[in-house]
Amino acid sequence: MITRRTFSICLGSTLLAACTRGGAPSSAPASRMRAVPNAGWDAWVAGFKGRAASQGISQSTIDRAFQGAGYLPDVIERDRNQVEFKRSLEDYLAIAASDERISTGQKMLRQYNGTLSQIEAQYGVDKEIVVAVWGLESRYGARRGDVPVVSALSTLAYDGRRGQFFESQLIAALKILQNGDTTPDKMTGSWAGAMGHTQFIPTSYLAYAVDFTGDGRRDIWSDDPTDSLASTAAYLSRAGWVRGQPWGGEVGTVSGTPVAVLQPQKPGPRIAVFRNFQVIKRYNNSDSYAIGVGHLADRIAGGAPFQASFGPDANGLTLDDRKELQRRLTSQGYDTKGADGVIGKNTTSAISAYQSANGLAVTGEPSVALLRRLGG
Repeated sequence: MITRRTFSICLGSTLLAACTRGGAPSSAPASRMRAVPNAGWDAWVAGFKGRAASQGISQSTIDRAFQGAGYLPDVIERDRNQVEFKRSLEDYLAIAASDERISTGQKMLRQYNGTLSQIEAQYGVDKEIVVAVWGLESRYGARRGDVPVVSALSTLAYDGRRGQFFESQLIAALKILQNGDTTPDKMTGSWAGAMGHTQFIPTSYLAYAVDFTGDGRRDIWSDDPTDSLASTAAYLSRAGWVRGQPWGGEVGTVSGTPVAVLQPQKPGPRIAVFRNFQVIKRYNNSDSYAIGVGHLADRIAGGAPFQASFGPDANGLTLDDRKELQRRLTSQGYDTKGADGVIGKNTTSAISAYQSANGLAVTGEPSVALLRRLGG
C-alpha cells in the first residue's frame, strides 16, 4: 500500500504517491498520450519480459499485454514536472465538499442505494463514506483516466524516477491480466497507473479488490461502479474500520471520546477525530484528505457545513469574497473557469489579463481593491 506522505490537493489517484493535479484527477485524453518509438524502452521491455516470466507471468499474458504498448513521453513529462499545490483546509474543502460534489454524491447515493446498502451490511463501512471516496477519487467515475496502464507503467519503470516501484506495479498489472479480470485495451487509468472509480494502483488492487457482482471478475474499469465501491469498503474494513463509529466532526457536534482534536487552520473549525479518521488516512495519508472524505460524507447524508469561520485570507478576502471576485472577472470576459473561491492558475491568469488590459501593475494577485474595482 502506497500513500502520499504530503498533501497536494489531488483528488484522484489515491493509493499512489504520484499525483499532480489541483482539484481533479490527471487523465489526459488518449490522443495526447501517443506512444513514440524509443529504442531504449524497447530494450528495457525485452529484459523485463524475462523478469516477468520468472515471477510466474505466462508468455501469452506478456505478449497480449505488450501488443500495441509503447513509450509515452507525456507520462515522463508529467512525472518530472509535478507541482505540490499546498492549499489551506478551507480551500481544500471548497473543492472536496463543493455544492456540486455534494449534490452529485446525493444523486449517486440514491441511484446506487440498494447496492451500497448491501456493501455497508457486508463490510460495515458507512455507504456515505464509500460514496465520498468515490467523489474525491474520480468525481463519481467521471474521471477514471484513459491512459493505457501497461504503457504508462512500463514507461515510468524504464525512464522514471522510481523505476523499482513502477516495475512492481507493472508486474502486478500483468497478474491482473493473467487472472482475467480485464483485458489490456480496457486496463486504463491515470498517467501514473491508478485505475478505476476509486483509483487503485495494481498492487493494492491485487490485495484488496473484490468481485461483489459475482461475475467472476473484479471489474473496477466498467461504467458499473459496484466492484470499485465494494473494493473500497473492503479496503477500509481490512484497515480497521469500526462499524457504527463516526469518523469525527466539528467539536460540539459529535459525541464520544475522540482520539484527538485537530485544528488544521487557524482561525477555523476544531475537529474531533475517532479511530475511523485514521483508517481513512490509510487510503491517503493526509489529514486534509481524511477530513474531506468525512465532511463530504456528512454533507451527502444531509449534515451541515462546518460552523466555525475560517476568516479572511492573507489578502483580506473571505471565501465568499474570492468567489465573487471570480464571478466578476468571468462576467467581464476574464474567465476563471469556475467560482469556487480557490485561487489557482486560472484565476491568477484572469487577474493578470484584467490588470494588463486596464493599465494596472500585473501581479496576478487578488485583493480587496481589485474586487471593488470590478464593481457589482
